[in-house]
Amino acid sequence: MPAKSSTIVTGLTVAALVAIGVLGYQATASASGPLTPVRGQARSAERPAAREQHDKKDTPPAPPAVPAQSGTGKRVVYALDAKRVWLVGADGTAQRTFPVTPSAVSPAPGTYPVTSRSVSVTGSDGVAVEHVVRFAAVNGVVIGFSAAVDGSTPAPGGANGRKTGGIREARADGAALWDFAVRGVKVVVVP
Repeated sequence: MPAKSSTIVTGLTVAALVAIGVLGYQATASASGPLTPVRGQARSAERPAAREQHDKKDTPPAPPAVPAQSGTGKRVVYALDAKRVWLVGADGTAQRTFPVTPSAVSPAPGTYPVTSRSVSVTGSDGVAVEHVVRFAAVNGVVIGFSAAVDGSTPAPGGANGRKTGGIREARADGAALWDFAVRGVKVVVVP
């Protein structure tokens, strides 16, 4: 006697549900961390606070804000105490910020224009540097940003006690500053 179509459909439905259950169990068993079923759906058993803390560890900290009283408009901001530079767009938003190694001679707080630039030279400490952006001079010592081709950042005392004016940054930061700080752009030095 042939089977009724409703019996066949019921049998196929039960088989499909069993297969889904087996696959779901295998997926749960292979997932990392404990899982707790919630209304037929697998969900992480981590507490919300633990998940939030985990997410915070994966998120880098927000970069420091552009210093107050650093002016307006497009500018390079150099904070002496923080040993940090910000490239600030015309809208006042920091496009990039990065740490620097200060020079042996520091400029006084104030606003300076970029006066000259060199793609590559030998620094006053004898190191090959690139993306040199000069903006001030103190007692005959020229002050500017540069990146050492070998990636080094000298101690801010100068080689052999020499008074040097090179503020060093990483090569990628130096390239970004070079593209941003064309001749005449303001460099604002803050304490």
